[in-house]
Amino acid sequence: MKAEDLKITVMDKGYLIEVSGRANFDYAVPLRELAEKLVPGNWIQFDMEYCESMDSTFMGVLTMLALKLRKSGSPQIMLINASAQLNKLLRDLGVAKLFKFVSGEESGVAGKTSGSVVELSSGKTLLDTAQTVVDAHKTLVEADSSNADKFNQVIEFAEQDVQRLKDNK
Repeated sequence: MKAEDLKITVMDKGYLIEVSGRANFDYAVPLRELAEKLVPGNWIQFDMEYCESMDSTFMGVLTMLALKLRKSGSPQIMLINASAQLNKLLRDLGVAKLFKFVSGEESGVAGKTSGSVVELSSGKTLLDTAQTVVDAHKTLVEADSSNADKFNQVIEFAEQDVQRLKDNK
């Protein structure tokens, strides 16, 4: 992932996140860190216009963010300019209902990037990445139990990686 492929801008009570390229597990660690900082009342909008594809780890972290906002009573995550293909990926996992899909004109915020850009941490470790993979896939299963068959083996292997990495510390 290049730094310009994921741009997080902090705005008044929320975040505008611009995603470019192939959104994968590399994008997921900074977004999981963002999830830990969210407070009730925060909103999140993802500008997906230049996002070519998403892997399951990225979609799991998106779902994690959406569920955290929902629990706190915050607005639904808005996915701006998401292609039909991206929408289908989320529908196929049974999590599209957690998001509001809009065009840029409907969003009210996209393009108004007056805020401070978050510096993404470059200090992520293999352990951080492996734990994010586990958490993201467990979230997809929690959100829709039919995902268990798809991801139980991924979760199992990732948990083994987490344990191996902890043991090697």
